[in-house]
Amino acid sequence: MITTVTLNATMDKTCFVGDLRIGMVNRVPDMRCFPGGKGINAARVAHDLGCPVLTTGFVAGFNGSFIETELSRRGLLHDFARIDGESRVSLNIIDRFTGKTTEILERGPQIGADDVLAIRDKVRSAVTSSSVLAICGSMPEGTPVNLYADFIEMAHQEGIVSILDASGEALLAGIEARPTCVKPNEDELEAVLGKKPEQDEDVYEAVQRLLDKGISCVAATLGERGAVVGMDGRLFRVIVPALEAVNVVGCGDAFVGAMCAGYYRRMPEEEIIRMAAATAAASALTEEAGNVNLNDMRALLGEIRIDPLS
Repeated sequence: MITTVTLNATMDKTCFVGDLRIGMVNRVPDMRCFPGGKGINAARVAHDLGCPVLTTGFVAGFNGSFIETELSRRGLLHDFARIDGESRVSLNIIDRFTGKTTEILERGPQIGADDVLAIRDKVRSAVTSSSVLAICGSMPEGTPVNLYADFIEMAHQEGIVSILDASGEALLAGIEARPTCVKPNEDELEAVLGKKPEQDEDVYEAVQRLLDKGISCVAATLGERGAVVGMDGRLFRVIVPALEAVNVVGCGDAFVGAMCAGYYRRMPEEEIIRMAAATAAASALTEEAGNVNLNDMRALLGEIRIDPLS
């Protein structure tokens, strides 16, 4: 079993407009609505890749009910901790003329001490029957900053793979618990470096710093520029083919979902990275975040290059 954790689950709405005009009325001729959040998106991808997946985290209110109902409809197992308030809405506006994406993200519900105890119990129970634990996304207000580190320690105790996809203080605290794999994007590397990476050498430095902390695999995703990956103590550049992207939101989550599937199947790490890169690229060709056409993914597998840097 793969378990993914999404503390800040969301109702994702993707709106396609013909020409987004700021300060004016914009009609939406096409809209998609689906359960989201990094761990949920990763779970959907791992499920589509044929792996058994359980997703957990917090849900609240009407939006939380929508998330649970839609996951059940899609055949995904879930075991969320229900809390007071309302799960957030994430609005993604895509301008079909320019291809530009605008995201508007709500903050999510406030977390209390009892909620933290409840989610600790959910994750502790899940890891006993899992071989992979993926901890993904932002933390709602009130969540202790070391909670992701606690989840990683639970994974260590069960001897299973842990994957961390977070940002800011949660990322830094989680890194100290030494997960099996860390997947930051370029912006999230700023927390590691203490400055925004401005050139490739900054990315290499950040990845090497994480490897030096005893993390087995570090995958720094760079959007259309591919990724820089550290594994087996070496650095590699992952190069993806040029694509006409439809929606790039959720591509990093697709990358994590494929990594979960690869680790679950005990594939060699280089092949895990190849599949993850192809899956993320295929995700960019779909309109729904965290969605992948498996035929596109298979077609792209042979076009992924993994070149050694060191």
